[in-house]
Amino acid sequence: MLSMMGLVGGLVLLIVLTIRGMNLFIAAPLCALVVALTNGMSVFIGDINFVETYMSGFSGFIAAWFFMFLLGALFGKFMEDSGAADSVSRWIIQRIGYKQAVLAVVLACAILTYGGVSVFVVAFSVYPMAVSLFKDANLPRRFIPAAMAFGSVTFTMTSAGSPEIQNWIPIKYLGTSPFAAWEVSLVVAIFMAVLGYWWLAKMIRKAIANGEEFEARITDPEIRERDYPHPLTGIIPLLVVLCISFFLHEALAQLALIVALGGGVLTLLIINRAHFHNLQAAINTGTTGALVAIGNTAAVVGFGAIAKNTEAFQQTVALMTQIPGNELIGAAIAISVIAGLTGSASGGQAIALPLLAPHYLDQGVQPEQLHRIVSISSGALDSLPHNGYVVTTIRAICHETHKAAYGAVAALTVVVPVIGLALAIGLFSVF
Repeated sequence: MLSMMGLVGGLVLLIVLTIRGMNLFIAAPLCALVVALTNGMSVFIGDINFVETYMSGFSGFIAAWFFMFLLGALFGKFMEDSGAADSVSRWIIQRIGYKQAVLAVVLACAILTYGGVSVFVVAFSVYPMAVSLFKDANLPRRFIPAAMAFGSVTFTMTSAGSPEIQNWIPIKYLGTSPFAAWEVSLVVAIFMAVLGYWWLAKMIRKAIANGEEFEARITDPEIRERDYPHPLTGIIPLLVVLCISFFLHEALAQLALIVALGGGVLTLLIINRAHFHNLQAAINTGTTGALVAIGNTAAVVGFGAIAKNTEAFQQTVALMTQIPGNELIGAAIAISVIAGLTGSASGGQAIALPLLAPHYLDQGVQPEQLHRIVSISSGALDSLPHNGYVVTTIRAICHETHKAAYGAVAALTVVVPVIGLALAIGLFSVF
């Protein structure tokens, strides 16, 4: 009983402290320590102790993602400093109008995500353009994280054919393909895209009606009167990243992102060198931003590493496999809960599938249906306030607070996917 109370209490405390703006380098290990102590885990000694387990999760994430964060931050900063992001945003505004600024941000994120670019990298890359678009359209900037998250981690990340890892992990355990149950996936993706965009537009209209508008900050890209580069100089580097990641992701897996981002950075340097305002400053700022972003995320991953090694967590996983009724509903609940506890869609899948896959396959569940349900459900409760992507996007990239920005993010990345998940289960039940 104490073990479960500690696990749930530690998670709730982490969420509360995150929303209140406490530094994650303090909040995450503090809450992880609460979980560890209430589960009888030693602080310093033993095969599994708090310090080694937390730091293993922390350092493991940095080791796996450092170059992606670094190159992604440099890519976004180069887009900003060279004026390429502003040039692209102005071109988009001229073509579709200021009222479609939100749509432009969502589509940019969706295209990059479905092309295989990591959601973290997409956030770095699109943010400079998003700021410029929202400023030109005079829209409340607190909705930028929601627009980027909606385009990245909802109808694209978990859809059939997506090269994102959340759509590929089930293949190992179910023997399926990334296009598993594509018909239902297509319907659900379209539904989530329409519902989410309608909801986002409604929230923004309400905020504008209440007098909210874009508020410039000293940290924003400086809009200088100068000769902007041609919009193609901003589009071409994005296409380079998209194409390289798409063609190499099967051969190189995660390393393809390093190659793709490196190609994008070099492309920007080559075709936009004459337009850089201060290249050295852009490199320094981008590098610092990458370190802050990856550090915040790694702090939360460390909490997940502690949670995974507790008795309460193992009991939760076992309990999830015994949910009665429709097997797809049971699988959806299990994946959602575990992803929520760890604050990670991919982490939730990797932990749950070794147990869930054989259990539900033995019960006669079709592998393609289970694949799609697992993928969609992993992208729902994972987006709680302590999720690494949520923290990085809201705080480190967009420089917002959870209080200002998370409400819209939660609506689009938690509620909308849950509704989409229910639709998928209903369609599988009918057909």
